[in-house]
Amino acid sequence: MRHVISALVMNEPGVLANVAGMFAARGFNIDSLVVGRTEDPELSRMTIVVTADDATLEQVRKQLGKLVPVAKVRDYKGLAYVERDLLLMTVNVGPEKRAEVIEIADLFRCRVVDVAKDSLMLELSGTEEKIEAFVELIKPYGIEELARTGVIAMARGTQTAKDKAAATTPPSKTRTRSVNAPSAQALPPS
Repeated sequence: MRHVISALVMNEPGVLANVAGMFAARGFNIDSLVVGRTEDPELSRMTIVVTADDATLEQVRKQLGKLVPVAKVRDYKGLAYVERDLLLMTVNVGPEKRAEVIEIADLFRCRVVDVAKDSLMLELSGTEEKIEAFVELIKPYGIEELARTGVIAMARGTQTAKDKAAATTPPSKTRTRSVNAPSAQALPPS
């Protein structure tokens, strides 16, 4: 099963190596690993995507939480969250096929960020599935170069509010929902 894990880590040398080493020591292949600054200059957010069974990953999550430079760990499995991946791609396409590529790009809300005589550079953000589908449609036109940032993720505002309410509400007054996601009307388009 695919898991997206978020860890707030201290900005210290060696943290990335420690976390990656812990996953490697347990035989996990990290599908995506992104580290970036947060609103707090002393913390960075590490977003890790792995495929593993729930029980094994729970152990890894607990061990990750025990690392000294890790402030908070959260597995988004079963939670409402937003994830994004960013793609930059150069496509070998001359003027005769350029309109076709731009039409496909428009369908995916993709932006043209550079135009050359025989190529286009495209920028797309979205879920991994959206980006994979776009890449498959563009392959026949000739992908010259491709770069991806990896997945970043954050809990939806409704999920964050629910977590804060659960932390302040006594357990006897906590409401249980059968569906752990906001209604479709509350969600913006992906």
